[in-house]
Amino acid sequence: MGTAHALCINQGGVEGMTLTAVCDIDDQRLNFFKQNYPNLKTYTNYIDLLHSNEIDAVIIAVPHPLHSAIAIEAFKCGLHVMLEKPADISVSKVKLLNETAKKSGKKFAIMFNQRTNPLFKKVREIVSNGQLGQLKRTIWIVTNWYRTQSYYNSGSWRATWAGEGGGVLINQAPHNLDLWQWICGMPESVIAFCDVAKYHNIEVEDDVTIITRYKNGAVGTFITSTGEYPGTNRLEISGTLGKIVVENATLKWWKLKNDEREVCESSLESFVKIESEYTEITSQTPEAGHKGILQNFANAVLYNEELLSPGSEGIFELMLSNAAYLSSWKGNCEIKLPLDNAEFDKYLHRLAQSTKSRAKTKISSTTGYRERWKVQW
Repeated sequence: MGTAHALCINQGGVEGMTLTAVCDIDDQRLNFFKQNYPNLKTYTNYIDLLHSNEIDAVIIAVPHPLHSAIAIEAFKCGLHVMLEKPADISVSKVKLLNETAKKSGKKFAIMFNQRTNPLFKKVREIVSNGQLGQLKRTIWIVTNWYRTQSYYNSGSWRATWAGEGGGVLINQAPHNLDLWQWICGMPESVIAFCDVAKYHNIEVEDDVTIITRYKNGAVGTFITSTGEYPGTNRLEISGTLGKIVVENATLKWWKLKNDEREVCESSLESFVKIESEYTEITSQTPEAGHKGILQNFANAVLYNEELLSPGSEGIFELMLSNAAYLSSWKGNCEIKLPLDNAEFDKYLHRLAQSTKSRAKTKISSTTGYRERWKVQW
């Protein structure tokens, strides 16, 4: 992912941003830049890059457990930070990161690129403005994150507790978990079933069902997997003033003329149809994706533009996945939010110690902003 960001910037894809240097411990990646972009400086140690006094900002795209440590060092060096998702693998580490970021006074963004999708932005607007009334139920089935065994074999750190900190919840689903809480808010509790190695030869989960309960009594269900094909991407939100369904790049909105709760309590009829207005929205504007988040980050640094995806908000989706793991580890029990970070860290540390090393195998791939990183319907 770091290579894709670097190429985007170096090819003029982000106005006001210039690529100055790259850092990697992989000689093959560094040699690619040395041969194709000889004017760039290359580093094998991120400490040297951060202390070089040659950059204003850094984009961090490394294995998840290193995210907060590198970001914290960057803030201490007076740099602005763009962080790949997730913010890290445990809430306790991200709390320290957020505190450091706030003290630094620097811009902090996280790569939740699906926030640029016009349909999800519209859903958030509808819910936030109260046009759906009080939320009753939210269901997101996002099972089209299909991955092969070769994908997991492409990196020795992938699909391990020590190297990646989890499976589909920590790698693919952060986009959806972030949008879920961005639109509906955070729940009060989580119950989860995280099935390990259900479809792949890995040590982490590849199939998950999460059940949430919100302060007002609303409930939510989140289902995700990397083992289903063709899979589904369908978000449904029900409220006292109607229902929204987002699927196949279309937003369907049933807006009730009267609040269902008021009708229920005042109607003298046993069976009644509530008049509603149906609206269907298909966005004509493509999502800006990664480029949009990078451009917003550049504009925030240069012109103080409001961040679409503030780094401090990365803690919310991570809290959902941490709670889901903890629920599953403890026999699928209910976990109240905010969760016990120390208890989670203890469980994760125990699993990380049991991680088995795995040889990396080559897979066929191309660099660049591939279509799979956009919202897939």
